Amino acid sequence: MIGTVITGSSFYHLISYVLEDKKDLSEEEKRERSLRDGVQHKDRAEILAFNDCFGDKYEMAEQFRDVARLSKRVEKAAFHLSIRLAEGDHLTKDQLIELGEALVKEFNVADHQYLMVFHKDTREQHFHIVANRVGYDGKAASDSNSYRRMAAFCRKQEEKLGLTQVLSPKAFLSKDQQLIPRQDQRRTNLKDHIRNTLRKVNDYPAFEKAMHSLGYTVIKGRGISFIDGKKVKIKGSDVGFPLSKIERILSLKKELAHKQHEQRNFESLSRKQSGKKNHYTDNDRPQYNSGSSPVPGIQNLANLIEWLLQPEMTGNTIPYELTQEAYDREQKRKRKRQSH
Repeated sequence: MIGTVITGSSFYHLISYVLEDKKDLSEEEKRERSLRDGVQHKDRAEILAFNDCFGDKYEMAEQFRDVARLSKRVEKAAFHLSIRLAEGDHLTKDQLIELGEALVKEFNVADHQYLMVFHKDTREQHFHIVANRVGYDGKAASDSNSYRRMAAFCRKQEEKLGLTQVLSPKAFLSKDQQLIPRQDQRRTNLKDHIRNTLRKVNDYPAFEKAMHSLGYTVIKGRGISFIDGKKVKIKGSDVGFPLSKIERILSLKKELAHKQHEQRNFESLSRKQSGKKNHYTDNDRPQYNSGSSPVPGIQNLANLIEWLLQPEMTGNTIPYELTQEAYDREQKRKRKRQSH
């Protein structure tokens, strides 16, 4: 499980967020996301537990503020605690409530005002707790080392409940534990989506459209970044696909498609001249190497594209086609061809 802790000053905005549906989504968008994710994106919020608070968001926010005023020293009295289970893990409603109650005890706000709300808009189960750091005695629960405390709490509960063991943030691990390879499923998914999409398309507009259909918002500037459905932004360079590499692959694919078209035209003309009928399909068409094909470079281009599609490239040696010398020669050759 993954836990987060945020300390803020606005009870109203926090309570509004945990209680209300996603106002920024239209009904059609909610239906589409529900079909895509297999979860209900309407009426996402369900109250699991609460302590010393009642009414609508306005009334509860005022109640929290009244108690917070008992301390003149605390500027940020709003505690926002949240837990998200790992993919594939599942707890019953009673288990989720017990987990939430253990969490408020861990942060010493079990006797304070709090509201626990379960959200249903993601594949992974998750809930939020709005708690008042200030108690009725005017004393405030400490927010020091909150991320370290949350990480320790999650690891303890994973073991207790038999859930997937998730590594804590590196800053909270020993030096030996920090050396353990970490798998980030979100980045792994993005890397696979980029690679598979680049195999299917030949130009950038088609690439961006395909990534959008997979649930990503694409931001292109000097580099390229991708924002997934959970609003997490990842740079293309962080998963082995910077903008320059994506554009290079698409350029090479366009050139390969042109050469393959020339190849098909040549084969068609050759069969007509020899009086033979076309018995070939796209799947069983003869393969030509760069030495025998009437349109040279097809196999070299295909090999280069496949090499570039691998996000992790080991070794210090790169194909000649990727060197600056080869690039300059290719550009010179294109300019010379265009001038004739």
